[in-house]
Amino acid sequence: MALVEKKHEMPVQAPEVRAHNFEEVALGYDEETALAEAQRCLNCKNQPCVEGCPVNIHIPEFIARVKEGKYEEAYQMINLTSSLPAVCGRVCPQERQCESKCTMGIRFEPVGIGRLERFVADYHNALEDVVIEKPESNGHKVAVVGSGPSGLTCAGDLAKKGYEVTVFEALHRAGGVLVYGIPEFRLPKRIVAKEIDALKKLGVDVQTNVVIGKTLTIEELFEMGYEAVFVGSGAGLPNFMNIPGESYKGVYSANEFLTRSNLMKAYENDPVTPIMKGGKVAVVGGGNVAMDAARTALRLGADKVYIVYRRSLEELPARKEEVEHAMEEGIDFRLLNNPVEILGYNNPEDPRDPKNGFVTGMKCIQMELGEPDQSGRRRPVEIPDSEFVLDVDTVIMAIGTSPNPLIKNTTEGLEVNKKGGIIINEDAMTSKDGVFAGGDAVTGAATVISAMGAGKLAARGIDEYLKK
Repeated sequence: MALVEKKHEMPVQAPEVRAHNFEEVALGYDEETALAEAQRCLNCKNQPCVEGCPVNIHIPEFIARVKEGKYEEAYQMINLTSSLPAVCGRVCPQERQCESKCTMGIRFEPVGIGRLERFVADYHNALEDVVIEKPESNGHKVAVVGSGPSGLTCAGDLAKKGYEVTVFEALHRAGGVLVYGIPEFRLPKRIVAKEIDALKKLGVDVQTNVVIGKTLTIEELFEMGYEAVFVGSGAGLPNFMNIPGESYKGVYSANEFLTRSNLMKAYENDPVTPIMKGGKVAVVGGGNVAMDAARTALRLGADKVYIVYRRSLEELPARKEEVEHAMEEGIDFRLLNNPVEILGYNNPEDPRDPKNGFVTGMKCIQMELGEPDQSGRRRPVEIPDSEFVLDVDTVIMAIGTSPNPLIKNTTEGLEVNKKGGIIINEDAMTSKDGVFAGGDAVTGAATVISAMGAGKLAARGIDEYLKK
């Protein structure tokens, strides 16, 4: 049978339709397409794709079962190493990980591994008679701080081994960045809820509205009988550029903007927490979060949305698919530009003027690429006398986040690096005995799948620690 050179297309909503709704953009493979795509897998003996996966999913094995139409067996194969298959199939940057190692990709397009994972996970989640057996308790209690991808993964791996695991989440809904950071049109909340429900059936107890460092301290968790603690509190502290005008009304961090949209229902017709219904928006940054913020602003009724990024299209760190979707939806990419000041309305004669302090524009300067920096990317350099003003009334800063300092400031003996990341050893143990950490709380903002890999590492470390 001749090899099919290109992966099968993912069906999506039309751009002119999806730009005005929050329904999922990618519609998923049907069975016929999934079977055809699975046939492209060469089932390599050395399995390079597995090496490219941070959680080492048994990729050729699960795809082999798809080829045979054994979709539930395929799901169980994925579930051996991944607690969040439906999530990973939607948001993982497979093109930089498993698919980048695919042997098919040497001459043709790699196998659509992520698309097949999503198909298998959605098939499983549609079943109504799935029974999840709770393992017998081994008598040990572990606390997990944060219900994002690292925390859920750590909790799931430990629960499968019989540990009594409690996950403590600061917000009113479990899921961490999966629910407050990633918009509905990329990752529906029902998908995350389904994955969390499966963990609960394994015995994981999820406690929301508990802020570790305020409601309870790490030390108090040990006093409550927990023998180990995993800190997966993420990187929820937004970064700003420290340029004039960032305190004006209408300037958001991407964290705040996406949280208000996702969890505070700003997208509803009569929202309690309005963000916008019209106007012009500039999103500063070029990563996945910037794409999410820009596309969310469009769906919330913005008349015009810009992505302002200081490097070129080739250096954009966002997933290629997300960039293409944003462009298709009409987002205006202002590349090789950098903000230098946010302009605002001020009426010194009447401080009670309701327009005081509102954004009226953003002054930018044009850039060109110079010599490579430490990351290997060419450093952007300002072009003299090239300033211009972008006409906007909302600015969203999506230039990265740092680990939340609350836990390190309230936990004695917990060492952090200069950027606030918790320092860990090769087993994910911190400087405090019995306390482990992983994900964005350690590395700063990264991908969902890398956070999951960190959660798996910590689960192994905790297991070894409590077996001593």
